[in-house]
Amino acid sequence: MFHPLSLFLGLRYAGARSQKFFVSFITWVSLLGVAVGVAALIVILSVMNGFEAELRSRLLSLSSPVRVEMAGGDAAALDALRPALADVAGVTAVTHFAELQVLAVRQPEMLPVVLRGVDAQAFDAMRALLFDEAVGADVPGEGLVLGDLVAAQLGVNVGDTITLLVPDVREGGLPAARLREFTVTGRFEAGLQEHDGTLAYATLATMQALGATQSGSSGLAVDVATVLDAPQIAARIRDALDDKGAQGVTVHDWTQDHASYFRAIRIEKTMMALILLLVVAVAAFNIVAMLVMVVSDKRTDIAILRTQGAAPRQVAGAFITQGLVIGWTGVAGGVALGVLLARNVSAVLDFLDRHFGVRIFDADVFYITRVPSELHHNDVLLIAAAALAVTALATVYPALRAAAVPPAEALRYE
Repeated sequence: MFHPLSLFLGLRYAGARSQKFFVSFITWVSLLGVAVGVAALIVILSVMNGFEAELRSRLLSLSSPVRVEMAGGDAAALDALRPALADVAGVTAVTHFAELQVLAVRQPEMLPVVLRGVDAQAFDAMRALLFDEAVGADVPGEGLVLGDLVAAQLGVNVGDTITLLVPDVREGGLPAARLREFTVTGRFEAGLQEHDGTLAYATLATMQALGATQSGSSGLAVDVATVLDAPQIAARIRDALDDKGAQGVTVHDWTQDHASYFRAIRIEKTMMALILLLVVAVAAFNIVAMLVMVVSDKRTDIAILRTQGAAPRQVAGAFITQGLVIGWTGVAGGVALGVLLARNVSAVLDFLDRHFGVRIFDADVFYITRVPSELHHNDVLLIAAAALAVTALATVYPALRAAAVPPAEALRYE
């Protein structure tokens, strides 16, 4: 005989075609429920990973992964720190940056903005990355790159001119202002109001001409090989600066600067995972109901097995096996379906758009016009393990009921 007995009986019961219609129906509903829940969880988390990566990419296109700032922003002192930073493992480049609070003026509108200066190479790279080519990026002159909301509020387009007013203090403490006119050479849209509505970019030469080192702040922008390693690299930079005895220096990485956004995404991902896991839990309750009905239907078989010498744990094992076959088949199907959909989200949405007119993100409304998807194998493994655990727990109660069936009582009226 096939051994062990529990596995043999469980597989026979799972594959039996003589079950009552209602039991078979609940079995298929349970299997499909588990599969749909697992697939939905994988797809949703992959899409949220994609949006997180898109947000991270846009944020890092506007700032460096690590920033080193010094009180007073003395250029010579900052230059003295560059060799120590360049020697830190994981650092690929170190450049200067500056920030200045200015007032952008285009009659009749005035708007306070943060003017951020980067070196010419970074400025050109940012323009190439963020420009919407339809507005024309080839305007001559160094000019300014404005956040989309800033440009909209001032009523300017690429090629227009605006005036920047820089607050200053004269000798004797009297307030003063410097004025300079610039050509708008580009607009960017990061999709975040606090960036699109407050930031403007220029080259460091422009910032120096406006007096950023006197009335603004400046520091060093550090590029790293892997942006996800920025917190560890920032810690190494702090250690290197401490060894050098640098005073009044602060080090920030992008995870600190934008912590609120990514914390919100993590909370959303956790809540979505818990909500969708409830779909799997409902399917697991269906497995419980199905197995309870099977136990009631097989009371005579259980009694005969017990009189033949089967131990209660063997009877329980048979029904655990049956439930695991159903539940884990659903999990395997859900993982396969979820991975397939997660890797082809764009193709599926294009198909729905072409044939049914279903458009998730209208280009006239959203700054992201596609649904990004980033499949993480760790997420798939975690989802599969959670679903397997839930479906395994669903088999415990019916199995205990089966093991507790008294043989004499079950056979009395047979």
